[in-house]
Amino acid sequence: MKEQEIEKNKTQEKLKLIFTMAVFGTIGIFVRFIPLSSGIIASIRGIIGTLFLIIFVKIKGENISFQAIKNNFKILCISGILIGANWIMLFEAYNYTTVATATLCYYLAPIFIIILSPIVLKEKLTLKKIICVVIALIGMFFISGVMQQGEIGNTFFKGIIYGVGAAVLYACVVLLNKFLKNISAYEMTIVQLFIAAITVIPHVLFTESLPVKGEITFQVILMLIMIGVIHTGITYAMYFSTVKTLKAQTLAIFSYIDPVVAILLSAFFLKENMNMFSIIGAVLILGSTFVSEI
Repeated sequence: MKEQEIEKNKTQEKLKLIFTMAVFGTIGIFVRFIPLSSGIIASIRGIIGTLFLIIFVKIKGENISFQAIKNNFKILCISGILIGANWIMLFEAYNYTTVATATLCYYLAPIFIIILSPIVLKEKLTLKKIICVVIALIGMFFISGVMQQGEIGNTFFKGIIYGVGAAVLYACVVLLNKFLKNISAYEMTIVQLFIAAITVIPHVLFTESLPVKGEITFQVILMLIMIGVIHTGITYAMYFSTVKTLKAQTLAIFSYIDPVVAILLSAFFLKENMNMFSIIGAVLILGSTFVSEI
């Protein structure tokens, strides 16, 4: 009976992870219609996400354990800084190379997680997991459009470096969160998002122009709130709660759902091309995700 309950909980956590990744995949649709720089959007989403979670926890009548935060503060601080730096590097990758190439580089993160998890977390690395990750990565090649890439220059390689750097930082955050103890997903996410937002603000002030009055419309404010509340506050709390219960390798495989959803929605809502390569890539990624869990 106990084993059945454990399996049921694992299934629920996996469904929660699938939902979270699907929501993450929709953020590009919102960002496309916000006429602000990536850094400003990132800092605002971090601040709104933090405030929402604090209010949500208070409404639920739950207490924030400052002792738990204090006990885990070093890891929370480091991971929060890494999240902020991750946002910055990913946005820089978008500036220096194509979105497709930056996405491919960013989704090398699961590879780093799977490679490091046996060393850092002592998790077993199976042949099936390795094969599934390779298949998923091949799927990312199809989806990214790298196979159709034209000339490659220094700027392109700079974008790749930023993209891979973002992937490394993301992998480090996932692995670091495994070492957090006796702290709720809400407490963890509140601190990490707040520190991430603080990390991004100096980057915005020194490298980007502040928005002018005409750019801040009611529609923009509404979309920023949605990104902060739904795509940041709620989904980050759900995602990091699964990090504490599911294996790092499982998290790595399921993370590929995010780009698949993003590409499908961009094709449907933004009328971006969904060619045969993209369809093949989506099948490879979703197929490898399913096979890895049966």
